[in-house]
Amino acid sequence: MYLVTDGELMGQLDGRTALVTGGSSGIGLAIARRLIEKGATVHVSGRRSDTLHAAVSDLGPRAHGIVGDVGDTSDLDRLFSAITRLDIVVANAGGGRHTPFEEVTEAEFDATFTTNVRGQFFTVQKALPLLTDGASVILVSSVAGVNGSPGQSVYAATKAASRNLVRSWAAELAPRRIRVNALLPGPTATPGIEQSRREVFAKGDTWTHTTPLGDLVPVEQVAAAALYLASDHSTYITGTDLIVDGGNLVACPVRCPSLPSRPRPTSRISPPSTPPPSCP
Repeated sequence: MYLVTDGELMGQLDGRTALVTGGSSGIGLAIARRLIEKGATVHVSGRRSDTLHAAVSDLGPRAHGIVGDVGDTSDLDRLFSAITRLDIVVANAGGGRHTPFEEVTEAEFDATFTTNVRGQFFTVQKALPLLTDGASVILVSSVAGVNGSPGQSVYAATKAASRNLVRSWAAELAPRRIRVNALLPGPTATPGIEQSRREVFAKGDTWTHTTPLGDLVPVEQVAAAALYLASDHSTYITGTDLIVDGGNLVACPVRCPSLPSRPRPTSRISPPSTPPPSCP
């Protein structure tokens, strides 16, 4: 087995230009930092000017911040007017809330799809004229897009959409040797997930994790996976998922957070004689 060492990746991105949306905190900030460490110049976008400017200052001179909302195409036009070429696009901006199915409002549904699906779609579409042949496009999805979870129906649907955009675009852009892949983090140690935890606890619900390798995925591990997809070590990887979840998907078919139990309708189907193993 051949392992790519960190030393081999040093300078791998020298002379390359990247865009990371939602790059002012969490996973996006960690990815931007990792790409810069390996030589890239990185344009970082975010909605909040104060958070974005602080992130750019922390990232150093090869980081350039552009304030904007990926769900607003006029903001995207302004973003891309400030960029002349791109070798790497990381469509990371996104989010969602833990809301029981029957409590989801039209406003929440539309807002989540606008950022997570519309935002990724038009980010990549508008980047196309700037992408060099052989470029790498990375859509940040989630393990929630593979297996649904209680209270995550809308968020999970958007992340499943990301995975399918990847498959279509990988085929369409192959003639230019542009690679398109999905990065699927499990529950990751970011400010966003801490906010989600607070929302869950505020509703009186419980939050449990079933990741065999630990509670939360270190954000640096997600960034390292993004670097791999952005580098020349993955030139024959396209149209697929790279899962960074500490075993979350295999640990339990239904993940956190758990919602309050509700009365179940009676069933004519007899339960199995041997119950399935419970998740921790």
